[in-house]
Order: sequence, then structure tokens, then C-alpha cells
Amino acid sequence: MNAVTRRVVIGTATVSMALAMTACGKAGEVEEAGGGDGRTIGLLLPENKTTRYETFDRPLIEGRIKELCSDCEVKYNNAAQDTGTQKKQFEALLTQGVEVIILDAVDYKATKSWVKKAKDQGVKVVAYDRLAEGPIDAYVSYDNEKIGRLQGQGLVEALGEDAADANVVMINGSPTDPNAALFKKGAHSVLDQQVGKIVYEQDIPDWSPDEANKKMSAAIDSLGKDGFDAVYSANDGMAGGIITALDKRDVKVPVGGQDAELAGLQRILSGEQAFTIYKQIKPEAETTAEIAVRLLQGKDIKDLTPTKVDSISGEFKGTPAKLYDAQIVTKADIAGTIIKDKVYKASEICTAEFKKACAAAGIK
Repeated sequence: MNAVTRRVVIGTATVSMALAMTACGKAGEVEEAGGGDGRTIGLLLPENKTTRYETFDRPLIEGRIKELCSDCEVKYNNAAQDTGTQKKQFEALLTQGVEVIILDAVDYKATKSWVKKAKDQGVKVVAYDRLAEGPIDAYVSYDNEKIGRLQGQGLVEALGEDAADANVVMINGSPTDPNAALFKKGAHSVLDQQVGKIVYEQDIPDWSPDEANKKMSAAIDSLGKDGFDAVYSANDGMAGGIITALDKRDVKVPVGGQDAELAGLQRILSGEQAFTIYKQIKPEAETTAEIAVRLLQGKDIKDLTPTKVDSISGEFKGTPAKLYDAQIVTKADIAGTIIKDKVYKASEICTAEFKKACAAAGIK
């Protein structure tokens, strides 16, 4: 990551439909956009273990669509990390006559036939946060390999003068998420050059904090408490599981993450986690919403997609894309990023347990 978070369980695994919004544009423009009622956008998100999707992505996308299109309808579903469920949700949207689908895929390799079927029916597909196989019409995400490099850099900086001889454990993201592979590639490009050795590495299905906890425990058993000096975690949710395993064995080493999740930020303030990667979700979500509305209305999206990105398979070249940047956030940076950008209020971060740490970090 596909890939602003990052993790408390939000919602339930129950798949729900939420009709929310409004569509605009002239009848002729809508007719050209597809074969349905001319005012419907589908939104499919991949999972609810990560706090960002229900807390940020969904409301931001729906809210921006409503601002741009007072007459649109948004049909929403969360796949709860199940590819089969998401396939059914996608096919249901086609049956219901949606004009545009915003797709954040559970498994990017599984989407090729779905996207082709949508194209054959004149339905536009925007890949959101994670690239999806198939003839998608646009892709909005981050420079995910660069994010991996930032993660590697953050860990090197946390190790300081000990980095050159450090042994590092890597706990990577889900193998079904193309962003995870890019994070890993970027992180390796830094760590392989600037630390002593990667002594243990595992990919974690579904970005599961529980599985990350188990793998970290296995790493401690294999390497010993003194056999490693830092842990790369692909996101904040898994970092929580990793830190729990480290605490249980009384191991204190730098742990990095990603997503600027509330719990991750609090761990950074308390000194349990070294850093996170802050990705501004609002511009990513709102750009995606605007692209979807323009596609619905048959309008040009060139100014919103200045980059071209090839699909994973290489079969579909030149996909229009917008890739956003990110930054490392340590304790010293929270006030000037997360609080300044109103991702979380100081009161949300600085609960009773963290008031003293917040004051020390200049968070008011």
C-alpha cells in the first residue's frame, strides 16, 4: 500500500448497504456515462480492521460527492477483508445499474474479470488507494514505494549511530495488497543499505494485528531477546500487536509503523512506538470523489490525473493517476501535522493516560 491511521477495530464484519447521496449533470451527460439511472456511484472498501476506512475514507468520499452532486446516490459496501464478498458486491452494483464504481480491492489480482465486465457494460471504475487489475479508468493513491523508503529512513533515524550494525525484524503487510509489496520494496531499498542485517521477515495476511503479534513472538523465540535491534511494521495496526508481544517479553527496541492511527500516535507519545507515516487521506479521498463525479457526468479528468501508471500485469498501459506524498511523523511532529491538519483533535489524542506526554510534546 495500496497505502493518514493506524488501528482499532471499527464497525463489524457485517456487510451493509448505505444509500446516501445526490447526482447532478444534464441528462445527456449522464446517459453517456453508463446504462443505469445516471446518478449512482458505487463505493467498495476492503476491510474494517483498519480504523481509516469507516472513520475517514468513507465519510470524506461521500461528503465530497454530496458537495459536487446534490442529486447523487452512493451505494456503499465494506468487504470485511473477503474477496468473494467483494466480488458479489461489485456484481450487485453492476446489476443495480451504477454508472461509476470506486474500488479499493481486497485482492488486486482477483479484480481483472470484474473490471472488464464493468467496462463491457459502460461502467467506469476508479481504483482507490490500491491499484486493481483490469482496464480501470483512473487510480488515486500515494507513491507507495516512496512511503516504504520513508519507513526505512524512519527506522534508521530511530536507531541512530547503531543503525549500521543493527539486526532488523520486518513484519510486512498483506500479500493480496499491491501496496504492501511496494512498501516492502521501498523499505528494503533503504534498510538493505543502511542497517546490518534483516534477520527475520514475514508477510501478514489481512494486515492482522493478531498475526503480527504471533509472528513477533515467533521471532523472539527464534532470535532471542537480544537477537534484534528494531522492528519494521508495515502499519500502525500491526505495530500494536508487535509491541504487545515485545512488552510481554520485556523487549524494548524501536518499532515503526504507518497510517497515523490514533492508537499509534498515542504509542508514539508514550515512547512505545518510534514513528508513523502520515498520509493525508482527505485529498486522496476528495480527489477520488471528484474523479467519480466527473466520470459520471462524462467530463474530462486530465487535470485531476497528471500521472500515468501501468497496471500490475502490464496489460493495460497508461492508466491516468494521481499519487500523493507522505511524511515521517515522530513525537515532535504530531502537533505540526496531525493536530494542525485536524485529523484528530488534541482532546482525542490526549486522554488522561497521555496528558503528560502531550504536554511534553507541545500538544494542547
